[in-house]
Amino acid sequence: MSFSDWDQRCMALALEEARRAADRDEVPVGAVLVRDDVVLAHGGNAQIELHDPTGHAEIRVLREAGVREGNYRLPGTTLYVSLEPCTMCCGALVHARVSRVLFAAREPRAGAVISTGCALDNPVLNHKIEWQEGLLAMDSTALLKAFFRERRH
Repeated sequence: MSFSDWDQRCMALALEEARRAADRDEVPVGAVLVRDDVVLAHGGNAQIELHDPTGHAEIRVLREAGVREGNYRLPGTTLYVSLEPCTMCCGALVHARVSRVLFAAREPRAGAVISTGCALDNPVLNHKIEWQEGLLAMDSTALLKAFFRERRH
């Protein structure tokens, strides 16, 4: 599995957004949405800050990009996210017509791409999203482990 230099840069930006979320005491997940070589939106988790159960990083960047583009459909885009998306986020990605998703680390409890389900590979869906995993996975995992270790103490 190979990733481009652009993929590396975009995932590094997603991890920076995850670090910013952790600095705000949010679960450290960050996301970046791009089309071609243009970043359309980037952000991190903000459920606590916004008092919003849908304040996941993925949802926030889809909303921001939709406003910027003037359209809730975002074809030709790639989402980089530091943690495997959940069922809610996978559904939003399908509805937004995102073309590709790259996530760093698996989420064994709630990840819906491969860990607890295969939401993006459902053959009855009217949109197919290409996905890859593992880019900067060790960095994302280390960030998450440090965050939860600190919260326990």
